[in-house]
Amino acid sequence: MKKILLLCVLMLGAFFAKAQTVGIKSNLLYDATASPNLGIEFGLAPKWSLDISGNLNAWAIDGRRWKHWFVQPEARYWFCDRFAGHFIALHAIGGKYNFGNLPHGFMFLGSNFKNLADHRYQGWGAGGGFAYGYAWVLGKHWNLEAEIGVGAIFTKFDEFDCEKCSSKVGEGHHVYYGPTKLALNIEYIF
Repeated sequence: MKKILLLCVLMLGAFFAKAQTVGIKSNLLYDATASPNLGIEFGLAPKWSLDISGNLNAWAIDGRRWKHWFVQPEARYWFCDRFAGHFIALHAIGGKYNFGNLPHGFMFLGSNFKNLADHRYQGWGAGGGFAYGYAWVLGKHWNLEAEIGVGAIFTKFDEFDCEKCSSKVGEGHHVYYGPTKLALNIEYIF
């Protein structure tokens, strides 16, 4: 509860900051996976900003499920001026998911994605991590931003036999370690 209160205080501070700069952005990589997303970034100080982004995928395509919604707040420290050049960040992530009937399962950094071909997993996840990024100034109001982050996400889920079946066969939890953010953002700065 204290972390949520701290986040709200930081957000309110961003609204009342002098010479405040705000950016609206979209992650082109999420757009390519049919996951609409939107981010807003507030300048807090000459070298600090607060980025809050979220994405949603609310549909199944060809019987495959990759439904989810996630929110990812992030505090950024800029090495030059905010919204330009190199930055490092600390982010949190949280949301819900419903994945299943996805072909070509694989193992990745200790997480078993092989069962997604004939099982469906529905649950929630929360975690955080560290990131590095770079913002290229394209014009007076436009930036292109690349970012990669690593961290951990704790998930709790219910397991179902198949994408269409409704019989629950189990439940569990898992801690994922690895990439937690990959972004290629186009940003408009006010």
